[in-house]
Amino acid sequence: MTDTETDADGADSAIERAPADDESVPIADPSLDEDAIDRVREVLERGELADGPEVRAFEAEFAAFCGTDRAVATSNGTTALVTALEALGLEDGDAVVTSPFSFVASANAIRLAGGTPVFADIDPETYALDPGAVERVVRDREDVVGLLPVHLYGLAAPMPALSDLADEHGLFVLEDACQAHGAKCEGTRVGTLGDAACFSFYPTKNMTTGEGGIVTTDREDVADRAARYVNHGRGETGTGGYDHLELGHNHRMTGIAAAIGRVQLERLPARNRARREHAAAYDEAFTDLSLETPTEPARYRHVYHQYTVRANDRDALAAALAERNVDTGIYYERPIHRQPAYDSVSTAAATFPEAERAAEEVLSLPVHPMLSADGRRTVVEAVHDYYDTQ
Repeated sequence: MTDTETDADGADSAIERAPADDESVPIADPSLDEDAIDRVREVLERGELADGPEVRAFEAEFAAFCGTDRAVATSNGTTALVTALEALGLEDGDAVVTSPFSFVASANAIRLAGGTPVFADIDPETYALDPGAVERVVRDREDVVGLLPVHLYGLAAPMPALSDLADEHGLFVLEDACQAHGAKCEGTRVGTLGDAACFSFYPTKNMTTGEGGIVTTDREDVADRAARYVNHGRGETGTGGYDHLELGHNHRMTGIAAAIGRVQLERLPARNRARREHAAAYDEAFTDLSLETPTEPARYRHVYHQYTVRANDRDALAAALAERNVDTGIYYERPIHRQPAYDSVSTAAATFPEAERAAEEVLSLPVHPMLSADGRRTVVEAVHDYYDTQ
């Protein structure tokens, strides 16, 4: 694995915090810097508790990071997705193709915005939408108006192929980048590869605001509609006026969240590098094991929100690691189309063999930037000890 992106704050890329013998190695370990606490204190002292200048500053800085013209902050990643779909003009009954192998919010947002999620199967190596499967769905249906690819685990979906397909059929593309802050596809950061993109700032993500989300776009019409939608349809966000031009919600981000986000964004490149360093060490350590490690296609840059392996004996491996105080996660044990909440959705009866097989085999190991060298060594030794006894 190679990494051509440099970081200004390399000192933050490796955290040495050795765990005690009986301390677990957590799957995630959210961390706030003193700088973030200081900035929150300043916001509190100014009394800017709700939407305001701090949020505008965060939006501008995040847009600059991604390379988009605009960004609209929201209260969480799900509201970002709903906001973007509303801003893109999704109408009741419109179909949007998305992945069945994702956190349920990807599909929920389509339903909450009045649309119909239509699933296509995934590529077994990248866990992203398979363009061939998407094309078959689009050609079989006349009601599809958009694609919602998910950049799962920190790896970008195959955006060139999906964008070409969207252009051919006149579809919008909304990136679900909620797990992929700073990831790249053919040298370009996610967030810039569709009509709009959405990020989540939940505590376990590569950067956090506590709870929060954001929509990025180069389309002024989408940004303007999104800014109105998150603020009850007001004509000018943040003015305090009462001219409500259209129906909207209160999906605004708070100044406190934005203050945390601005510092987290400064730390993001270095912390992504730490994740990549851990992933590279795992790749090397697990080379000779009957364990499938993550894929990073050429000219893609994985930011390892999760380091997800595949194992035929996934549950036994997870149990063995738990005995060694190594936390793991299964993301996701049940595909969306098999969720009880999707029994009434028309495509729930379909089968998606790759998504269903992945749900039975995936296991995520600790890869967060707070992981110490000793913690990583504990993970590697626990995995090797399990396979040595098989």
